[in-house]
This record gives sequence, structure tokens and C-alpha cells, in this order.
Amino acid sequence: MHLSSLSPNRQRELSTVDESDVRAPQWDLGDLYGGIDDPALERDLASATADADALAAEFRGKLDTCPAAALADMIERYESVQERLGRAYSFAQLAHAADREDAARGRFFQTIQERVNAISTRLLFVTLELNRVGDERLAECLGNERLSRFRPWIEKVRAYRPHQLDDGLEKALHEKSVVGRSAWIRLFDESMAGLRFPYEGENLTSALIFDKMSSPDRETRRKAAESITGTLGGNIRLFARITNTLAKDKHIEDEWRSFARPISSRNLANQVEDEVVDALIEAVQDACPRISHRYYDLKRRWMGLDRLQHWDRNAPLPDADDKRVGFEDAKVIVLDAYRSFSPGLAELVARFFERNWIDAALRPGKDSGAFCHPTVPSVHPYVLMNFQGKNRDVMTLAHELGHGVHQLLAAEQGALMASTPLTLAETASVFGEQLTFRALLDQERDSGRRRLLLAGKIEDMINTVIRQIAFCNFERAVHDARRKAELTTDELGEIWMKVQRDSLGPAFIFDEGYSVYWSYIPHFIHSPFYVYAYAFGDCLVNSLYAVYEGAPDGFENRYLELLRAGGTKRHRELLAPFGLDAGAPDFWAKGLGVIEALVDRLENELGDAV
Repeated sequence: MHLSSLSPNRQRELSTVDESDVRAPQWDLGDLYGGIDDPALERDLASATADADALAAEFRGKLDTCPAAALADMIERYESVQERLGRAYSFAQLAHAADREDAARGRFFQTIQERVNAISTRLLFVTLELNRVGDERLAECLGNERLSRFRPWIEKVRAYRPHQLDDGLEKALHEKSVVGRSAWIRLFDESMAGLRFPYEGENLTSALIFDKMSSPDRETRRKAAESITGTLGGNIRLFARITNTLAKDKHIEDEWRSFARPISSRNLANQVEDEVVDALIEAVQDACPRISHRYYDLKRRWMGLDRLQHWDRNAPLPDADDKRVGFEDAKVIVLDAYRSFSPGLAELVARFFERNWIDAALRPGKDSGAFCHPTVPSVHPYVLMNFQGKNRDVMTLAHELGHGVHQLLAAEQGALMASTPLTLAETASVFGEQLTFRALLDQERDSGRRRLLLAGKIEDMINTVIRQIAFCNFERAVHDARRKAELTTDELGEIWMKVQRDSLGPAFIFDEGYSVYWSYIPHFIHSPFYVYAYAFGDCLVNSLYAVYEGAPDGFENRYLELLRAGGTKRHRELLAPFGLDAGAPDFWAKGLGVIEALVDRLENELGDAV
């Protein structure tokens, strides 16, 4: 389904940038709704409104005295409403992500946001009152079989009890979110999608200009970096205002809710203890000299440079093949990699290709990132990415499809419990990347290409672990400083430059133009402190993959059970069958040791060549 077609002018703009025929697909959102005017969308919203009103009339003010069977009935009906709201919201969000410059889609997305928000406001009493039910009475009620199925969700809700505000304030915060935080996020997304970067007489989208930062030609990279600096710098006051406003908004709410630190609310949502996240951050920081500093010094020597500039970070290495991979070839690579581990997983992956659940084509106005949206359990996930035929795009495809199969398997838990904490949501995606990388490495017989594969994987792992923890440290510094005063653009730039120097090391020279690059990272805006989940997931999967290599028998079934659990178990419960514990003092060192070993291997294979 195409909600709207490209205008002739925009088709001409796109046609000038294809470097190869990668033939990437566009998705079909018809499994959600047939279009923005589909009568089924209005029916779902109308029935959700009626059912929400009926639930409020029947149960509001009565949860602390309801019999167990009535509580179970209420939660089942509540879940049904959430499913319908999630379906409508997912459709609007995906349609908007496909073209953020289309005013009609923007209006549609905002309208659906407002309607979903209004309906969900009627149901706020469910979680608020559930938290006021006494422990002894709730324990007694959970003896009911129907209600006990929802125990994981109830426990997750009740974990917020110390941070819950009075009902009136909770209602006000929820209702105003569409003209508060959500509105600022939309402003960021649409502003970023609308940016154009001048380059040799053309105005390129962000996806295309950042692609040039991976060009084998250093002058091309330098000019692309100069264009990025100019465009981001020209809009930096807007992005600083958005960042300052959202950080202050978070500070106010965190104080109201009595969270100890800015990161604490994210840790609670992720169902992970503060001390576990602190240990991860500290372990990654300590490993920077042994991993990223050492690797980039190796890359500097390999490239024959005295120092690296920031635009050299993603540069291809000498002798790298710049041939683009067609999307059909990428599909075969990823499917074969998944099939070698689990034919069942490969069958799930194949559905995404066969049923048009992927939008990978390049278009102006399209979201510049990559994601897998779970939508709702009764439908299926959708993948968005911008496929340009690079090896890194193949890995991104494998990553997002890992999210997809995770979400498909967890769907059996239902709308309230299918979603996993962010720290575990990266498990299947990173594992899928690892499968794809290992398959390519095992098949490669040419020593030169094998070294390039190793280097590419190391860079991906550095981006996933070292860089994301640097992002987290940037956020920690920004949110701490914002509690005292608004930050200037220069102050934001100084924080950014410091964390980049600390994480990437002395092989780099960072010119002042790089100080504005913090502004294009969407995670800072969409989900504060989301980023450490990537490092958590990568280190976790490194340890998990080591278990698989050491004892493959029975691993597949245990792994699939982990994915099927969705949000019903915490990290310690999920990892116990594999003999792993993220709370153990040496857990993170094990995961980081896998990356360090790859750097050792690359250094040994290069020998005197550098």
C-alpha cells in the first residue's frame, strides 16, 4: 500500500543519487489498515472508546475490593483496548516515518496521537488503582489462574509505586503529553527529515550525505563532513532548544517522582538495577584503551595517516571492495545465516521478505534511521531501513530482522507482556548480526577479505558498545548540567567533544566542526538513556554466543524460549539456563573480552603490514 506517491520533482531528486541498482523494497501496511481513510480504523477507535468508558464505569474506584475473577476480567478487557489503540497508533507512526515531509501524514499522525491519548486517559485508573491494592490482598487474588497469568505485568506496574503521583497529576501529565514532550519530538523528527545538505550542486538527504562519510575517497568524506557541519550548525539553536526543553521537562518529572538520578527511570523501565548499569558503563570505559583506542590506532597505521579526522572513522580500509550488494543478495546472505542456526527462525525471517514487511528503499523525507516496529501481537512487526548496498547495510538488515523474529515469538504473551525491556530487546538483533558475520567469515577464504570482515565487525561492535556508552555519558553530563541551568550550544558541543575524545582515543583529531554532531542523534530526543541498551545487548550476546560455541546441543531450544518469554521474565531469570548472570562482577568483562580478542586476531593477521 502506498499512502501517497512521490511528486515528479522529488522523483528527479532521488534519481540522481542511485550509485547502484540495489532494488530495495517498500512495505505494505495493509495488514494494519488499508489507508488513512480505512473505515476499520475509525471502528477500532470508536469501539476502544466505548470499551474504555464501560471499564471506567464498572471498575473505577473499586479495584481494591474487586474479587480476583473480576480483576482478571478487567485486565483482559483492558488489554483488548490497548491492542486496538496500539494498532491505530502503530499505523499512524509507520505512515509518518515513511515520509515525514508529507503534511497530510503529519496531521494524520498528530490526530491519531491525540485520539489515542484521550482514550488511554480514561484507563489511567487501572494502573493507578492497581498500585493501591494491598500486598496481602493482591497475593491472595493472584491465586486465581486467570489473574496469575498477568503476574509479570502486575509486578512491573507495581514497581512504579514509590514514584506514582496523585491521580489528578498523573492524568494532567498524560493528557498534556501530546502538546508537550510528544510535540517536541515531532518537531525534531520533522526538522531533521527536512534538512538538506549541499554537496557539489545537489541537496542531499541525511541518509545520502552520511553515506558519503563512508566513501573510499578522503576528499569526498571531508567535503561531506563540511556539509554536515554547515547544515547542523545552521540549525543548532533549534536542536539545542529541543534538547534543553526535554531535559528540563524530564528533570521536573523525575523530581516529582523521586527518582535518584536522571538514568534511574530508564533503569526501572528496563527492569535492571542501577548498580548493574553502573558496572556496565564502568567496564566499557575501562576497556576503551584496549579496544577502541587500540583499534583506531591500528586503522590509522593501516591507512598510512599520522592522525585520523572524525570523517575517517567510518572510512573503508585500504583494498576494501566498494562494490554494492543488491538487496536480493543481502536477503540470501541473511536467510542462510539464520537457517544455519535455526530453520525455524529462518522461516520467520522469510516472512518479512515474502509479505512486504520491509521498507528499505531510499526516499526523500523518509526516516533516516533503521528500526523494527513491533506494532501489536495480533498483526506483525515492520522493518524500516535505508538500504544502500553496503556490507554494513547487510548487518543492519540482519539486526532489524532479529528484532522482528523476537517480536513474532513474544507475541504469544499478549499486548501487555509481549514487549521486552530495552536491555533484552537487543538480544535477538545482535545475535542475528553475529550469526551473519560468523557465516561470512567462515566462508571467506581470501586472507585480505577476511581481515576486512574482521575490521568491519570490530567497528560495528565499537559503534554498538563503546560509542553507545559514550552517548550515554553525553546524556548523563547533559541532564546533570541541565538541572542547574540551560546549556548553550557551545556547552553542549564541549560535552560532546570530551566524550568522543575519551571513547575514541588519541588516534583522532577532532576539529571544531564536529562539535555539532550530537544534534542528529534521535535517541537523545525520543528515549533518554535508551542507548546503553545496545551495549548491554552486545556484551550479553557475546557471552551468549560463547556458550553456543562451547555447547551447541540444546542451545537453540533454550534460546527460542528466551525470545518467547517477551516481557514475562527479568534478565537474571532469562540468562540462568545459559549459566550467565549480568549481575556477576566479571560478566561485562567476558563480553568485552570477545571484542578485545577480535582486535588481537586482526592485529596478528596484519603483522608487519602496518
